[in-house]
Amino acid sequence: MPSIYRSPAWEKMALRPPRGLVPGLFWGLSLFFSLPGPVWLQPSPAPQSSPPTEPHPCHTCRGLVDNFNKGLERTIRDNFGGGNTAWEEEKLSKYKDSETRLVEVLENVCSKSDFECHRLLELSEELVESWWFHKQKEAPDLFQWLCSDSLKLCCPSGTFGPSCLPCPGGAEKPCGGYGHCEGEGTRGGSGHCDCQAGYGGEACGQCGLGYFEAERNTSHLVCSACFGPCARCSGPEESNCLQCKKGWALHHLKCIDIDECGTERANCGADQFCVNTEGSYECRDCAKACLGCMGAGPGRCKKCSPGYQQVGSKCLDVDECETEVCPGENERCENTEGSYRCVCAEGYKQIEGICVKEHIPVETRMQRNEEPCPGPHGKQAAELGAEFRQAGWYA
Repeated sequence: MPSIYRSPAWEKMALRPPRGLVPGLFWGLSLFFSLPGPVWLQPSPAPQSSPPTEPHPCHTCRGLVDNFNKGLERTIRDNFGGGNTAWEEEKLSKYKDSETRLVEVLENVCSKSDFECHRLLELSEELVESWWFHKQKEAPDLFQWLCSDSLKLCCPSGTFGPSCLPCPGGAEKPCGGYGHCEGEGTRGGSGHCDCQAGYGGEACGQCGLGYFEAERNTSHLVCSACFGPCARCSGPEESNCLQCKKGWALHHLKCIDIDECGTERANCGADQFCVNTEGSYECRDCAKACLGCMGAGPGRCKKCSPGYQQVGSKCLDVDECETEVCPGENERCENTEGSYRCVCAEGYKQIEGICVKEHIPVETRMQRNEEPCPGPHGKQAAELGAEFRQAGWYA
């Protein structure tokens, strides 16, 4: 029988599988594992950042079958639906299991951008054809026949892994109904239960940290939150605590905040001070004036930093310019917080580490009403500047 489905990427393939279900099955599986594998079969390099998660092949197979079933509904609805009933029934019986209908369904079973679906359909084409023409009556569930029994990509609901083992809590109610079984329904996964908030234990059959059993029977468990700092409790009240969270201490069935700053539990740096918070503490930087401190501000210093001096209860900045003299010619002292610096005096600028007198253009000097530059035209320039000022050209 001629090939029914060919995607663009496979149009040039000349290989033809052997006839028959069993040979075709082994041929398809051997080809499937010999070709360059899809993303979900190839070893992944160490990720630079979080790459998008590729679908498990079981999910790809399930999507293929779902679209196949939708195609079956569509082809019947579009081709029949009114008119001569006897004629339709006769035509329908011929069309129902025809190659024409199969081709129409397969044409739309994968979206153009779904590469994994196209690859899987290519590799399982002979199996789909075999099911369509020979296996429908004895195996009406295509998903079970193709994805689970033939390709062995999926497991029944409530099971996981290569051997389809039951999830914790049992296949009927995996993770007690209060969590998700990792890998459920596929031939992969660890089977570990990812429990809902408030639930814990291997099969989510216990209340998690900070929750208590509000209600329990043979099939039902309700976990409610403890009072804020309680890690274990017998009820929702503040006085129902049995164990406290970190940073709290149990006292008469109540959780009392531990002041880490008053104990040796705090671990702050030499130039930091401790601030207690509920259940924890913070380390904050001392003021710049302090070498070590007991709190915020220059009044809580243990010792003053260089450039500061004790004045009363505070460490205040020392004005070094009262005692220090800048050694360079034409320099002046400028006080800074905790220190000082030498800068060029007014009218001077630093060039190669030396303060030299700035050259002021004639126009600027005339604006400042300064003496004109020496030279044969100095007097003329001054007189001209005076006229400009009188005319209001200069402020």
